[in-house]
Amino acid sequence: MENFETAVFGGGCFWCTEAIFQGLKGVESVLPGYSGGHVPNPTYEQVCEGNTGHAEVTKIEFDPAIIKFEVLLEVFFATHDPTTSNRQGNDVGEQYRSVIFYTTPGQKQTAEKYISEAQKGFASPIVTQIVPFDKFYEAENYHQNYFAKNPDKAYCQFVINPKLEKFKKKFANLLN
Repeated sequence: MENFETAVFGGGCFWCTEAIFQGLKGVESVLPGYSGGHVPNPTYEQVCEGNTGHAEVTKIEFDPAIIKFEVLLEVFFATHDPTTSNRQGNDVGEQYRSVIFYTTPGQKQTAEKYISEAQKGFASPIVTQIVPFDKFYEAENYHQNYFAKNPDKAYCQFVINPKLEKFKKKFANLLN
């Protein structure tokens, strides 16, 4: 994995973002967790209370020879609303903010350029934060592979499934 890079995105509930990024060619692993806050080793319950400063994120290990960071950005922006501050659908709070935690200076530059160009396609301003990556705290085991383990749960049926179907149609050429 020495040639792999890491991308860390927050775009609402990590159950959704995990399910989306897991299906992409060139993505080695996707791990839900927390980043961007001031509380070490937070629990899901603490993050949900909204006072840890952490966002629900997915940490993505990818092979840039197969999938470029720019393509991950395209998927990220197509699968959440980057114009809504601290909210995605019915999920409300700072933990659901749109954020890119860049792991290299190149990722920062690429994200800034991408947002500048993408803004033309949105009526409202893009509010996605671009901040340096610091720490990642892995989510509890029951959050990992949530959609795959719980496809019949209501949230999976009514939130994740429609998002995945839309994603699969738009990005069929990128899927495993």
